[in-house]
Order: sequence, then structure tokens, then C-alpha cells
Amino acid sequence: MIVLETSHLRKIYGSGPNLVKALDGVSLSVAHGEFVAVVGTSGSGKSTLLHMLGGLDRPTSGQVYVNAQDLFRMRDSELAIFRRRNIGFVFQNYNLVPVLNVYENIILPIELDGQRVDQEHVDRIITTLGLRDKLANLPGQLSGGQQQRVAIARALATKPAIVLADEPTGNLDSKTSLDVLGLIQLSSQQFQQTIVMITHNEEIAQMAQRSIRLEDGLILDGERP
Repeated sequence: MIVLETSHLRKIYGSGPNLVKALDGVSLSVAHGEFVAVVGTSGSGKSTLLHMLGGLDRPTSGQVYVNAQDLFRMRDSELAIFRRRNIGFVFQNYNLVPVLNVYENIILPIELDGQRVDQEHVDRIITTLGLRDKLANLPGQLSGGQQQRVAIARALATKPAIVLADEPTGNLDSKTSLDVLGLIQLSSQQFQQTIVMITHNEEIAQMAQRSIRLEDGLILDGERP
């Protein structure tokens, strides 16, 4: 089953001699439970693509479908609700709320949506990511790797259709990076979670089930025919 699909996605900035095609007709699809890496150099369009996939920015033209829902046919208020319920984000800089403890950070999106916490699901995530003894800690009391674990747990807690990870190991040392990537792999396997990870690192991309190469706003290889 296809969970994420884009069709002829374009994002253009400027005009005339200053025109920049950040995305130039990107079409791709991601199946349920896949762990896909989008790899490319700086300026290749991969961060722009992630913002489109997550409904954080609107394209110049083209469509993004999550669970067969066209994100950009929604009004902003509808899109915000849909995004909160269906898309989990893991950012390079963690984006944790500093005055909330680990557990409060994990369940924050659920509470913001006025939903009931599935305690069994959240407990399983906490155990899988090795956060059981850190639940009362504030983010400032954690290492970078531990903070990223909390960010992954938060992204998984809402049972989203897809998790988008933007350079999730960019602020981590090599050993911690491998640990975090291993946990992302484990999350994909244990929770059948669909994950799209943006990275510039070829070695990191190889840890995914499939990689898509993006250069100058175009897919060069890696997508299904």
C-alpha cells in the first residue's frame, strides 16, 4: 500500500535571471513500512522536498498525497490538524520543549490534539528506545543522542502515517549517530513505521531499505520505475 506519493512536484523561487528551481518535477512513492533515504548534496533540494512532504510549505505546482489525501487541497487549518495526526517529524536540532520532561515531550502532540494517550503503545516506544530511566529528566539534562531518542519517540507516539527525519544525526558524533540510526531502523521494523530520511551522507543512506538521489531538484536514481 502506498502511504506517500508526490506527482510532478515543483518549487520555484524568484524570476528571470534570479529564478531557482528548488524542485523540478519530482514524482516518487513510498510504501507502508518502508524506510527510504533521500540523499543529495547541499542545495540539491532535499530540505525543500521534506518541507513539501510534511506540508510545511506549499509547492509552486504538483501534488503531495499522504494516505491518499492531497495535502494542498486542504485549508491551512485543516492541513495543520492533518499534519499533527498523520506526520511525525525528527529534526537535526531535536526541537524539544525545554521546560517539559522527557515523558511530557513525548506525549505533547497527542495532548495538543486532545486525544487519549495509548499508554501501551507509548510504553513500548519508551522501552524500545531505552528511555525508561530518563522520563523525569528535562532535555537540558540529556546528551544529544538521548535528546534525539526523545524526538524519535515523540514522532512515533501519535502512530503517524509517515515519519520525516531531516538530517537526524547532523549534530551527533559518529558512534552516537550509528546508535540513533539503529533505533530508526528498529522503529521501522518493530512498529512497521514508514520513514523518509533526508541526508547528505552516503553511508547513512545505505542503512535505509531504499535510497533516492536528488540533485538540482531532480531525482537521478533510486525511484521505482
